[in-house]
Amino acid sequence: MSLRSYIITRILLTIPMLLILVTLVFFILRVMPGDPVLAMMRPGTPKEYLDQIRHEMGIDKPLAVQYVDYLADLAQGHLGTSLAPVKGRPVAEDLEEKFPATLELSIVSMIITALVGIFTGAYAAYKRRSPIDYTFRLYSIIIYAIPVFWLGLMLQLIFGVYLHWLPVAGRVDNLTYVPKHITGLYLFDSLVTGNWRSFWNVLKHITLPSVTLGLYLSGIFTRLTRSNMLDTLQQDFVTAARARGIPEQQVVLKHALKNAFIPILTMMGLQFALLLAGAVLTESTFSWPGLGRFLVERISYRDFPSIQGTVAFFALLVALVSLTVDILYSYLDPRIRY
Repeated sequence: MSLRSYIITRILLTIPMLLILVTLVFFILRVMPGDPVLAMMRPGTPKEYLDQIRHEMGIDKPLAVQYVDYLADLAQGHLGTSLAPVKGRPVAEDLEEKFPATLELSIVSMIITALVGIFTGAYAAYKRRSPIDYTFRLYSIIIYAIPVFWLGLMLQLIFGVYLHWLPVAGRVDNLTYVPKHITGLYLFDSLVTGNWRSFWNVLKHITLPSVTLGLYLSGIFTRLTRSNMLDTLQQDFVTAARARGIPEQQVVLKHALKNAFIPILTMMGLQFALLLAGAVLTESTFSWPGLGRFLVERISYRDFPSIQGTVAFFALLVALVSLTVDILYSYLDPRIRY
C-alpha cells in the first residue's frame, strides 16, 4: 500500500470513530438525570416560563429530531450555544478562549515527560540489573500508580503552602501579567514581545501543574524506553559498534537510542493527544483556566451544547494527533502500511 493510500484509509477510518463518539455523548447526556433549564433557573420559577425556555432551546423536541439537528449543526462547524451560565454565548468562542491554556500546559508537560522518561529509561537500560536500574523501574511503577490529583495536591502543599516558592493556582497573578495576545500561549507571547516580567510570572504558575502531569506520565516512557533499548542493544549493529571500539556511552545514546526511538515517538504523540483531552483533574486541582476545568464546570450546569462541543473538539484533537503520528510512523517505517 502506498503512503497516499494509507493516509486516505486512515482518514476514512477516523470519520466513523468521531461519529460514534459524538453520538454516544449526545444520548448519554440526555438519559442522565437532571434538567439544564432547572439548573440555570432559580427555585420557584413558574413552570410556564420553564417550558418556554425549553422550547426556545429546542430540548422539548423528540430525541431523534434533536440528534439530527445536532449532526447537521456539527457538519457545518456549529458547536451550539451555551445554556449557562451565559446563555446564548457560542461554544466555539469558549473553546477558542480556553484551548490555549490547555495547549500550553500540555506542551510543557510533554517536554518534562519526555526528558524524565527517556533519560531514566535509557539510563536504566545502560545500567541493566544494577541498583540504578531497579530504582528507576520502581519509580516508573510508583509514579504511574499515584493518583494525579493527589500528586498535584502534595506538590501544592510542599512548594506552595510550606515553602512558599510557587503559586498553587491560576495562570498569572493578575491581568497586568498577561502578555500581548498573539497566540494565546502566554510563555510564547511573552518571549516574542520581550515581556520578561510576564514570562517569569507565567513560568512560576505553570511549573507545578506541568510537573504534576509530566512526572505522572514519565513512568510510561521510563518502562517503554528501557524495554526498547534492551531489545536494540542486542541487535547486530550494536555488537558491531562495540567491536569497533566505540565507547559504550556513545553506543547507547547515538546508536541504540536513535533506533529505539520510533515506538517511543508513537507513544509520545498518543500521550500528547491524551494530555490535550485528559488534563481535567490537573486543571481542576490547580484552577487552571483550560478546557478540562471548563468541561467540569459545564457538566455541573448540565450545559448540553458546551459539553457536546468540548467532547467533539477533544475527539477531533485526538484523532488529528493520532492520524499525524500514524502518518509519520508509516513514513519512517514503511512496513506498517502492509
